[in-house]
Amino acid sequence: MTTFLLIIIYLAFISLGLPDSLLGAAWPVMQSDYGAPLKTAGFLFMTIAGGTIISSLASGKILKRFGTGNVTFVSVLMTAAALLGFHFAPSIIWLIICAIPLGLGAGAVDAGLNDYVATHYKAHHMSWLHCFWGVGATLGPIIMAQFISEGNSWRNGYFVISGVQFALVVILLFTLPLWNRVTKNSNLTLTEETEDSKDVINAEDVKPLQIKGVKLALASFLFYCGVEATMGLWGSSFLVNVKGLSAATAAGWVSFYYAGITIGRFITGFITFKMTNRTLIQLGQIIALIGAVILILPLPSIFSLIGFIIVGLGLAPIFPCMLHETPTRFGKKHSQTIMGYQMAIAYTGTTFMPPLLGFIATHSTIGIFPFCIVAFVAAMLLSSEKLNSLLTKKAEFKKKDASSAAL
Repeated sequence: MTTFLLIIIYLAFISLGLPDSLLGAAWPVMQSDYGAPLKTAGFLFMTIAGGTIISSLASGKILKRFGTGNVTFVSVLMTAAALLGFHFAPSIIWLIICAIPLGLGAGAVDAGLNDYVATHYKAHHMSWLHCFWGVGATLGPIIMAQFISEGNSWRNGYFVISGVQFALVVILLFTLPLWNRVTKNSNLTLTEETEDSKDVINAEDVKPLQIKGVKLALASFLFYCGVEATMGLWGSSFLVNVKGLSAATAAGWVSFYYAGITIGRFITGFITFKMTNRTLIQLGQIIALIGAVILILPLPSIFSLIGFIIVGLGLAPIFPCMLHETPTRFGKKHSQTIMGYQMAIAYTGTTFMPPLLGFIATHSTIGIFPFCIVAFVAAMLLSSEKLNSLLTKKAEFKKKDASSAAL
């Protein structure tokens, strides 16, 4: 029963990934159809992510009242309806209106499912869960590129993705009783990391944001999502306007970036048996930085594809490993609240960083794209290393304190 529930959670994450990469892949064609400036995609992206931030912050209360299963069902339904709205949207105003439920549909279910898996399953499940997000994110631009290259409207791409979402809605509807059954039986096994971290935070009156290291963790999520979203939203425009590729080819190359994330997370699921989350986070950040530097270098266009893939592979382990570390870093008691904060701040990065690049590029050139990616990855690496240093010092202090008490 619990295995079947995990499969349902995987399917739900496909639905989260499908819409995330669509706008960036389709925008070069959408921009022409609507006669809109380049930065309009940034405002649409900001609207989507803004709705996600709001629902992430409210996720704690929503999940406690309605349950993870019900919230997941309603969220995917909202996403499917919003994507169908994109298909019919006659103007930019209607796109903005449809972007609101698209964002609201993602936040609560994202925070709820991440905390659920971080608390009840081991690290490899978290990596594979986000691998399924990558499956959705990879399929999105592939489907869109197919419709664009065949001369069909980008609207048909949104229509097909909406249909896939509605199929997932039907599956979730018929499996709703399963969530209640599993919750009542409480058969899921806690991870060893969570068991060991039960007593990390014992003080009743300590607020999550007052716990040492939480703000550095939030900064890491901010810059991670800044990198991931900026690559997805503006990568296609960079390839078209700077590298001279066609819109269909550029969309296909962006799908390779998401494929790098997807394949990387599948592989990471196996590597977690041998390496710690902390090591995987560090390694991923270094690889992503190398890929970003390749995009800056004046090399033939094919190296841009290589750079996109390397950045995707580097980003692959970072997000799921940081999420899975949450109960270990800060204790199970506060993990759900901190998880909501992390998802909210992550989508804050998604909200403001890509539009900021779009605004600057509109008044200069999209050629600044790779330089911004390098800056974001470097900032993520710096905040993550500061957090590791702080946690190491806390662990050493705790050991010394324990030794003193024993003596």
